[in-house]
Amino acid sequence: MELSLVAQQLDALLENETNVIANLANAAALLNSTLADINWVGFYLYTEKTDSLILGPFQGNVACMHIANGSGVCGTALKTQNIQRIANVHEFAGHIACDSASNSELVVPLTLSSGKKLGVLDIDSPILNRFKASDEALIKEFVQVLLQHLPSTINLP
Repeated sequence: MELSLVAQQLDALLENETNVIANLANAAALLNSTLADINWVGFYLYTEKTDSLILGPFQGNVACMHIANGSGVCGTALKTQNIQRIANVHEFAGHIACDSASNSELVVPLTLSSGKKLGVLDIDSPILNRFKASDEALIKEFVQVLLQHLPSTINLP
């Protein structure tokens, strides 16, 4: 299967770079410059010590810094390890409104090759029902390429 253009761009961008923060920052920037009709894209990183997510590299307005495991769309993706594609976040029970302009959301869990939870990739849009199955497939592929450029174990504070 041939990689999508954005996945190919990510693969080339991250080639020979091992710094996790630099790779996540550039991945967020690439998606921000590539995807239409989004208002926030970034990473929340899992902290085992507190069993919660903490804000990582992102593009967009200021964001919530801490999200409990199982809370909101991001916490649900982390807890269930399932992609969350939410057409209307205002109808999602327990939605955490970091930005009132966001109306739909796509969240993909990130799991390292060791099986350790890294966190989630979160993408918000001001457009209701912005994310389709094709977007989900594209971002899932993007995440698979990203994870290939990260070490199998990462120790976060």
